Amino acid sequence: MRKAYKPLIAVAILAVPLLAGALRLEVSSAAANPEAQLKQAVLVARTTACQSPEKTTITATAEGIVNGVRRSIPLKVIPLATAGTFAVSREWPAQGAWAVKLVAANPEYKNYSTGIVVPFDNDSPRLAAVQHYYH
Repeated sequence: MRKAYKPLIAVAILAVPLLAGALRLEVSSAAANPEAQLKQAVLVARTTACQSPEKTTITATAEGIVNGVRRSIPLKVIPLATAGTFAVSREWPAQGAWAVKLVAANPEYKNYSTGIVVPFDNDSPRLAAVQHYYH
């Protein structure tokens, strides 16, 4: 039984540095954030960065297909009162199939950014289908 714990402890010790100091991006529905609702947002993004979090920038783009034609629409990212929290408003047309692409970057993390793609059904984000990208 003792032998089973050694690999588990080794994995736990090795995994901690992977998460320490990371630049992360998470999303949630704006329905749970009153400030985001006041700004008529459909999505809330949160970033964490251990090094210079105030330097983190987020870009958002609506990616969709309308009548068989692919479209990209840059979106406004609105800072909220809580540090590292941003709102994204719906600025894409009702017709078509759409997803929102968010990318967070910080100059302290050279050659690294993180992104998320959130598919939408009308005005509702499908949070269970969110895809995370780390590069």
